[in-house]
Amino acid sequence: MSFSIEVPGEANPLSVQTLYHTLTAASSTDPQQIKSATLQLQNWEKQPGYYSSLQIIFLDTSLPVEVRYLCIIQLKNGIDRYWRKTAPNAIKKDEKNQIRGRCIESGTKEPDARLALQNALMVAKIIRHEYPIDWPEAISAIVSNLRLASQSIHNTMELARALTILLEAIKELSTARIQRTRASLQAAAVEVLQVLGKIYFDKVQTWTSFFRHGGDDEGGAIDSIEQSLLALRVLRRLLIAGWDFPNRSPEVQHVWVLLINHFHDMLSLAADGSSSLHKSVQLLVEKHLRQIAKLHLNLAKNHPAGFVLLPGSTQLVSAYWSLIARLGETFGSHALAGFGGQNGKDKDTDDSNVPIMEYLSLKGLLLLRECVKMVFNPAQTFKYQQAQDKDEKARSRQLIKGDLLTEDFAQATMQTLMTQFFVLRPQDLREWEEQPEEWERREEGEDDIWEFSIRSCAEKLFLELMLNYKVQLVPKLLSVFGNVASTQNTNIFLKDSVYGAIGLGAAVLEDEIDFNSFLNETLAREVQANQPGYNILRRRIAIVLGKWLPVKEGLDRPLVYQIFQHLLDKQDPLNDMVVRITAGRQLKNIISPFEFTIEGFRPYCATVLGHLMALIEEVELGETKLALLSTLSTLVQSVEDGIVPFADHIISLLNPLWEQAGTEFLMKQSILGILSSLMSSMKGNSRKYHSLIIPLIDSSVDISSETRIYLLDDAMDLWATVLQQTPAAGIADVVPLVPHLFPMLEVGSETLRRALEMTETYVYLAPSQMLASFSFFLPSSVGLLEHGKREATGLVLAIVDKAIQSALKLGGKDALTTLASQLLQFNLLQTIMAGLRGAHEAHESSGPNRSKTWLDVLVETDYLSILSRLTLASPHLFLDAIQAAVPNEEFNVTIKWLLSEWFGHLDNVSHPEKKKLSCLALTALLQTGQPWIVLHLQELMAVWTETALDLYDEPDSTEADCLVYKDPQSLEGEDETAEKEGERKLLLIDPVHQLDLKSFIRSQLECAISASGGIEVFQAEWLVNVDGDVLQEFGKLGIM
Repeated sequence: MSFSIEVPGEANPLSVQTLYHTLTAASSTDPQQIKSATLQLQNWEKQPGYYSSLQIIFLDTSLPVEVRYLCIIQLKNGIDRYWRKTAPNAIKKDEKNQIRGRCIESGTKEPDARLALQNALMVAKIIRHEYPIDWPEAISAIVSNLRLASQSIHNTMELARALTILLEAIKELSTARIQRTRASLQAAAVEVLQVLGKIYFDKVQTWTSFFRHGGDDEGGAIDSIEQSLLALRVLRRLLIAGWDFPNRSPEVQHVWVLLINHFHDMLSLAADGSSSLHKSVQLLVEKHLRQIAKLHLNLAKNHPAGFVLLPGSTQLVSAYWSLIARLGETFGSHALAGFGGQNGKDKDTDDSNVPIMEYLSLKGLLLLRECVKMVFNPAQTFKYQQAQDKDEKARSRQLIKGDLLTEDFAQATMQTLMTQFFVLRPQDLREWEEQPEEWERREEGEDDIWEFSIRSCAEKLFLELMLNYKVQLVPKLLSVFGNVASTQNTNIFLKDSVYGAIGLGAAVLEDEIDFNSFLNETLAREVQANQPGYNILRRRIAIVLGKWLPVKEGLDRPLVYQIFQHLLDKQDPLNDMVVRITAGRQLKNIISPFEFTIEGFRPYCATVLGHLMALIEEVELGETKLALLSTLSTLVQSVEDGIVPFADHIISLLNPLWEQAGTEFLMKQSILGILSSLMSSMKGNSRKYHSLIIPLIDSSVDISSETRIYLLDDAMDLWATVLQQTPAAGIADVVPLVPHLFPMLEVGSETLRRALEMTETYVYLAPSQMLASFSFFLPSSVGLLEHGKREATGLVLAIVDKAIQSALKLGGKDALTTLASQLLQFNLLQTIMAGLRGAHEAHESSGPNRSKTWLDVLVETDYLSILSRLTLASPHLFLDAIQAAVPNEEFNVTIKWLLSEWFGHLDNVSHPEKKKLSCLALTALLQTGQPWIVLHLQELMAVWTETALDLYDEPDSTEADCLVYKDPQSLEGEDETAEKEGERKLLLIDPVHQLDLKSFIRSQLECAISASGGIEVFQAEWLVNVDGDVLQEFGKLGIM
């Protein structure tokens, strides 16, 4: 019957019946019903009884599976959102008890495997929240169900379901961050292990006996092997999470020994039964081996000392090595059949033993690597430092070093890894030809991909052995190298593996090998050889050079450049895709070391760059393009202005790549980085590319753009570079980007500092445009001042400082009046005055209840610098501005505390320019002739004397002070950018660098004397109040 919801969600009361009909609608194929039902479910999920009703429907096995599946998914998701007591609309305690009371037992009886798994996941989530405080019997309940299910011979389903619930519960608890939860799991671990271990060993005994000796119950044997596998999965996680020191537990020791025996028995069964066992059974046996191997490795990683001290562990690692050595005998290629068009086939490909052997060998290599780390990097491996722990750590290290990692073992391991596992396999050769880009990418894989490759893992182990057994292994390696490194030796596979070892050990061997001779006499010749298969050596030579150049000084770099020029040449048939991509990757290491010089590389630059860009266009795999673009970026940075002749070609390559990248943002980030380096190298010539680059920046930084989150940082780098290199004639090109800066000026923005720095650059480049849009800058900037961060405040006030100077330069006092009005309109001056008032009150108070100020010394200096700029431009404008900024206070009160704070702060100003600026501003106030400033004549004279002593060689010097530019033309630099030009022009009109301090004091003092009625009146009314010592020191300046 068809059902649809016609009324709003609020109108439908929740009941099991209505919920069932709604779920039926939600699981239908009618979009309208699905939409209406989804809305109804979203409304109900916050109502009491919703989740217990879901469970009631789920438990009814007569209902359609799709409805029940939707129930358990809704219930599981609800646990995440509403189970916590503090969650909004949290599930009530009574409803929780109902759900908990039914979930375990019903889960063991669920006939559908998919639904049983989802129920197990739900149970695990509840246990994560409730165990052990609110549901202390959770684990015991699961174990009881498990014990009961294991006693039933015929009901195998319930056992599988109980094991699944236990597995998911242990998974959840093992990831808990709360120590109490993990401790509770560990407290129950022994009980769980006893029941679980018995189930596992009984089931293994059943199926191994059947497959070795035969019997009538084949179905029972198949069930047993599936159940033992599931039990083993649980056992693996329990042994890792259930004990901090597994070696101290007799129960774990017993299980460990039996598992080692099972490992050997199953390995033998898998090998012997490959022809007799059914494929499905063979696969299940191999899965057992994989689980046990995972346990070995996980235990070594998580409990290193415990692993070593468990019985038979060192013998186990030795057994793994025997397995590895056996695999090595057939691992690599020994002929070129099938490579280079010879149509051979890999004879080992169809061997069904290879996958499991490779898997176990890989785990064995990883296990060996963990053992090496235990001995040589114990600080990174061992966590606990109690007395017993230290003793176990020392014993385990000694055991590994004495019984396993002996010098003879290290030499044999090095020899095996180098000669057997470094060798390319027939499968590698096939993929080299059939999927060159994918194979090359996999071989050059970074991060943790090496953990899934035998050859990559062997290389890691080889390098660690070389680093830690240098004295013992280097002579052995050099002996092999000496026998192989000859142009007469044509064993390509052996050479490739030995050269690979030499490349890996570059940091260890740099003083042991005459690499220059090897380069000139062997590598340079072999890279030109045209015999079949020598493309293998060409690839390896590129890698070896990429390893050695960053660590070895004094190599024949021109020869190396010639080799890479040759390897990147597509015209040579042996330079196939793999060779050229490898050379393109390694070129980055060749051109980035400290010995690189542009002059040495210049003769090869054009050819190498041309080959590299052609290769970028040719490759199809995104990751490969990205790697080659990284090389191109390094090349552009290294060559600097030598890249200019190739700029057009690079731009023509990058523009279509940008379009092709689509949503591959790593590619776009790389392109933006290359453009940034290119613009930096191009300097003023970069303007010709503005029409292409400005739109890229615009789309990448636009706040409404979806790509902004991925590209903002790189686009900002490019934008800043463009601003730095833009000539005066190109300023109009970059002005349209200004509006994008203002949304970035938010407190806490990661791009805040960069945005403020670029805003200041724009004030230099386009002052009239920036003043016109200053009302967009001020709202966010005031918020930054109130936030009080020193760095952001300093940058904001530097911008305001430059804006005041620019306004005065461009429009005189009228423009400055307009700007001052904006500073008041957006409360910037009010914020400054409030901060200074708070600082004054803090400085005037004392005792335990003294006032505190958030204003630090440097910020207060910047505040006073803004007031100084306004004062120097127009004292009357300054007075009007501070009155407007503090409207509810009488002017005489305001000016009194402000001057008191200003004079008092000058002792803390160490920056000569800012101190002179304040000194000039306070002096300029004498123009007003007002008593409130002349009253501070003694403070003024003290400030004049102190500042003058800092700025003149001699107190009575008649020269201009040291901050005045005596030769303005000397400020002009070579290749001056528009930004530097704008900065220089502002400096030249800055009163700090334009006005001589003594001359300015003299002129302002004369104004004050004249305004008071002459020198006699001035002396009688004002000078008489000045301290004699202060007056005497001031007199030494020769101003009066």
